[in-house]
Amino acid sequence: MTDAATQIKEQITGNDVVLYMKGTKSMPQCGFSSRVAGVLNYMQVEFADVNVLESDDIRQGIKDFSDWPTVPQLYVKGEFVGGCDIITEMMLSGELDTLFTDNGVVYDKDAADKIREANG
Repeated sequence: MTDAATQIKEQITGNDVVLYMKGTKSMPQCGFSSRVAGVLNYMQVEFADVNVLESDDIRQGIKDFSDWPTVPQLYVKGEFVGGCDIITEMMLSGELDTLFTDNGVVYDKDAADKIREANG
């Protein structure tokens, strides 16, 4: 494994929820990263944010690791979930709630319901 792959593996196994994104959860640097971080923040999910803009090795490494060409990328309990469009669809359908519940990830169910109401 490359150094980047080793670092990524440590990040996704050391945290229940990890978001590889452009920027940080408090200061996203692209609209797609902002959308996913915003959903997670609003739902009060504890997650590690990894700013791919800080390292070209991680920026390319995460794409190679997941075999997914774009960022952001969400991992829950070590498993790749998807990018912005997939997370948005899962949020609106309730699948994201189920994923978090099934994996013991704490989140605010009322906040999730409010997101769905606002987008319904």
